[in-house]
Amino acid sequence: MKLGLGLDLWAGKGLRVPIETIRQAEALGYDSVWTAEAYGSDAVTPLAYIAAQTERIRLATGIIQISARTPTMTAMQMATVDALAGGDRVIVGLGLSGPQVVEGWYGQPWAQPASRMRDTVAICRKVWRRDGPMEHDGRAISVPYSGPAATDMGKPLRSILHTQDLPIWIAAGGPQMVALTAEIADGWIPMGFRPDMMPAIRDQLEVGLARRHDGVEWSTFERAPSVTVHITDDLRAAFDAAKPRIAMYVGGMGHPSMNFHNQSMARVGFPDAAARIQELFLAGKRDEATAAVPDEFIDGGGLYGSPARIRERFDAWGSCDITTMVVRGHQPEALELLADLAGVR
Repeated sequence: MKLGLGLDLWAGKGLRVPIETIRQAEALGYDSVWTAEAYGSDAVTPLAYIAAQTERIRLATGIIQISARTPTMTAMQMATVDALAGGDRVIVGLGLSGPQVVEGWYGQPWAQPASRMRDTVAICRKVWRRDGPMEHDGRAISVPYSGPAATDMGKPLRSILHTQDLPIWIAAGGPQMVALTAEIADGWIPMGFRPDMMPAIRDQLEVGLARRHDGVEWSTFERAPSVTVHITDDLRAAFDAAKPRIAMYVGGMGHPSMNFHNQSMARVGFPDAAARIQELFLAGKRDEATAAVPDEFIDGGGLYGSPARIRERFDAWGSCDITTMVVRGHQPEALELLADLAGVR
């Protein structure tokens, strides 16, 4: 199993890239470092900054929101970062986001999300492979553009940057998107993953893998959940510190009828808590929503406690058939402990 370092770049009202932590992870043998984006800062620019100050650690987006830029620009940006980093260092993590952000922030339609993902992946690969002028006649996205207000002067073009076919990993939670991910991508970034979920999830992934004809199979398909790791002698304080962020995402990050974080909590065995948190959060009762987050939900999705407790609980993660664990938590001693447990140094 490989290790990744998941970054939380937002510090108050600003942005901070923890270069020393990233360098520590690289020295410890971590395979990748992961950025994210929301409505304020993007995921790609920090990777270019990180690339200039590291040597080998892979540069991953966890995730790029596909409606934030055209598929062609997604392909161009990630190919540019890979070229600047020396090649063979980029993982293109893609995700849908949700209708509140897609329509409310990016001004793009939410319609046909699965088809938009399929078209985005296909277009990116055509850009990188340079088999000819790039054309794509998709269900949701077509290039050249030929829809309303088109001039009919669009010309198929071929990328002037020569690059390799970059790996694409997709964030997905529901069964249909999980199967689509296994069908069209190189890896899967799960939401709310717990080790005991893998048998059921594997069935969904195998549905998509069975549709492939390119040699990708279970043994070569990547599976990369995020796991919060926090060394502490005070579990109560650690859980309480984690609850406000969870309450915000489960309660308010998305429309009441389409909140993927809420759905993820329900899928992993906490439907009543998910509903209650959302009800309280949307009613403006944020403290009560925070208090409604179950300790068991936090504990099951992370590694908290003393080094001995984390070592004991790591076995379930190490044996559940994931290929990369994206560690969230910047304690130097926690990064060292996980490097030892995973055997990467």
